[in-house]
Amino acid sequence: MIPTKEEWNKALCQRHGEDVQKKFSAATVAVCGLGGLGSHIAISLARAGIGKLILIDFDRVDITNLHRQQYKVNQIGMDKTDALSENLREIAPYIDIERHTVRMTEDNAVELLKDADIICEAFDDAESKAMLTNLVLETMPKTFLVAASGMAGFGSANSIRTRKITSKFYLCGDEQSDVKTEGSLVSSRVMLCAAHQAHTVLRILTEQFETE
Repeated sequence: MIPTKEEWNKALCQRHGEDVQKKFSAATVAVCGLGGLGSHIAISLARAGIGKLILIDFDRVDITNLHRQQYKVNQIGMDKTDALSENLREIAPYIDIERHTVRMTEDNAVELLKDADIICEAFDDAESKAMLTNLVLETMPKTFLVAASGMAGFGSANSIRTRKITSKFYLCGDEQSDVKTEGSLVSSRVMLCAAHQAHTVLRILTEQFETE
């Protein structure tokens, strides 16, 4: 049985405290890229009670995604925006989801992200990562950006960390490993980096900022 919205909010307030939950419920977070990072980020934020998620990805679920991304076998072939929205609503039935099944570019990024309080960069390729990072830093100076760099291979979990680059820019990962050199992406290490990103979002919303 699905709980009522009142029951849902009460349960979240019991866990986080009413003041914190109000901040989470009022927040809009964009997740750019819904692969290994983005799908885990979105689910963590939905569980925390974030009010609205903006989901952006042009891709479809493939069998090769299933070893590290939050999709199911019966969702192969679905747009990732649709599949992830389906999974999120099973977890957080009252979350507000805005879907954009498009490839993000310099031409459409600002319009797609205009309502976001915090942006999570979760792309697979370096070019897209650089494009989004540069665009947000240059054209959206008041918006927080939580990006990722380095989560490939079987390196120590302890090398994944969060670093404050500027007052509005945070970088999560080991900042070194790359799938081209490590030869693998494994769910556990990708999830670690995604958890750092999601947790950074929650810390920003509660004004618990990193010092370095």
